[in-house]
Amino acid sequence: MKATKKALGFGVLVWLVPFVVAILVFPFHESWRALFESVMAVAVAGTAVLFGWLYFRKLPTVETRDGVIVGIVWWVICVAIDMPMITAGPMKMSLAEYFADIGLTYVSIPLITIGMASAFNWKPDVT
Repeated sequence: MKATKKALGFGVLVWLVPFVVAILVFPFHESWRALFESVMAVAVAGTAVLFGWLYFRKLPTVETRDGVIVGIVWWVICVAIDMPMITAGPMKMSLAEYFADIGLTYVSIPLITIGMASAFNWKPDVT
C-alpha cells in the first residue's frame, strides 16, 4: 500500500458514504426490500470506484497487487466498523446473517480495486 494514510482515510469513507445512503433509503428496508438492496449495492460499488480512482490516479506506478491490498484493507475496515452495530448495536444480526447480507456486498470492493489497478497498469500491445 503506497499511500497508507490516504488508503485508510478512503477506507473509512468507503464505509461512511454507503452508511449515509442506507440512512436515507432505510424507509424502503421493509416496504421495498429489493429496492433497498439494489440501492445499497450501487452505493458500495460507486463509492469503491470513486475512491479507487482517487487513490490510484496520483500514484507514480500502480500494480495489480496494489488493488488487491487496498481492496482487502477497505473490506476489513468496512466489516470492522460494522461489527459493533451488528453484534451489540441496533441491527442485532448473527455473523452468518451479516455476511450473507452485508459482508458479501463488500466483496465487490476488492474486485473493483483489483480491476481498477489492473486497468491503470495496462499497456496496450501495439505490435
